[in-house]
Amino acid sequence: MTGGVILDNSILQLFPFERRAFWEKTASCQARLREIRLRVGQPAVVYLGSRETFLDKEGNFTGSPARGRIVTGTELEELLEHICSYSPYAFEEELRQGFLTVNGGHRVGVAGQVVMEREGCIRTIKNVRFLNIRISHQIRGAADKVLPDVYRRGVPKNVLILSPPGCGKTTLLRDLIRQVSDGNVYGRGRTVGVVDERSEIAGSCCGLPQNDVGLRTDVLDACPKSLGMMMLLRSMSPEVIAIDELGSREEFEALRSAAACGSNIMATAHGEGPEDIIKRFDVPEGLWRQLFQMIIVLGKENGSCVVKKIQEGWDADA
Repeated sequence: MTGGVILDNSILQLFPFERRAFWEKTASCQARLREIRLRVGQPAVVYLGSRETFLDKEGNFTGSPARGRIVTGTELEELLEHICSYSPYAFEEELRQGFLTVNGGHRVGVAGQVVMEREGCIRTIKNVRFLNIRISHQIRGAADKVLPDVYRRGVPKNVLILSPPGCGKTTLLRDLIRQVSDGNVYGRGRTVGVVDERSEIAGSCCGLPQNDVGLRTDVLDACPKSLGMMMLLRSMSPEVIAIDELGSREEFEALRSAAACGSNIMATAHGEGPEDIIKRFDVPEGLWRQLFQMIIVLGKENGSCVVKKIQEGWDADA
C-alpha cells in the first residue's frame, strides 16, 4: 500500500521540554518510526520499520545495546506525568485499560504494578516502569488500489479486510473510511459511524479524532464494538458502520443487525484468508457469505504491506 504519510511534530511534543533535544533525531525519522520502547534500567529501544536500534547518550542511533543510554525511573515518571498533563488521576480510566491515546493519534502502552479491586477488576496501574509508544501513521491514498472494487453502482459493498498482524489492516480501513466519508469519483460522500474500541482507527484524544477519518464520520471512542454499533444505529443513523478487529460472535451478530437495518459495513479481522476465520469463529460459513460481499486479503512482500487478493463474494477467485 502506498500513499502520502502525514508528518507533524507531535512525537517531539510527547516528551518534557528539557528532554526534547535528546529525542530530536528519533522524531525526525517519523515516516519510518514504528515504536519507542522504554524500560527502567534498560536502554531505550527504537523500531524504524523492521530495524531495531538503540539510543546512545547523545540520542544517536546505535546497534549495540551496551552503548545505549539507560532509562531511569525518574525519567519515565516525568514522561508519564507530561503525557497525562501532570494530572494522572484524570487519565485513570485509560491507565486501567493499559494505554493512553495522545495528540497525533499515537498510543502509549503502560505496564507496571496492577492494583486490583475486590471484585476482581483492575483498579489502576501504579509504579509504571515500562512504556511502549506506538507511532500512528496515517497514509492518505492507502485505499486507492481497492477503491474501484469497493463500489457497486455508486454504493459501497460490505467489505471484510483480512491479514495477519502487522500487515496494514487498520491503515487500509482508516483510509477507506476517509474516502467513503468524503466522497470520491466512485460514489458520493456518506455518513460513516466508527466504533473505535482501542482508539486505533481515529486515534481520538479527549474524544477528538487525531487522524483524518472524513468530514461525515462520527466516532464512538473506547466503546465495546457490539454495544457501540447498536448505539450508533439508534443515535447517528450511519449509512456505513466500520469496526477494527472483529473478534467475537457477539460482534458478528451486531454487524448483521447493522446490515439488516440498512447500513453498509466495513470490518477487519485477523486471518490469512476466509477459511482461516471460519475455523476461529463460532459462526456458520453461510452467515459469512450472506454478510460480506467483498474480501480484501493483505500480506507482506519484501517487508512491505501489500494487497494480495481482492475477491468478490466469499469464495470467488481474484
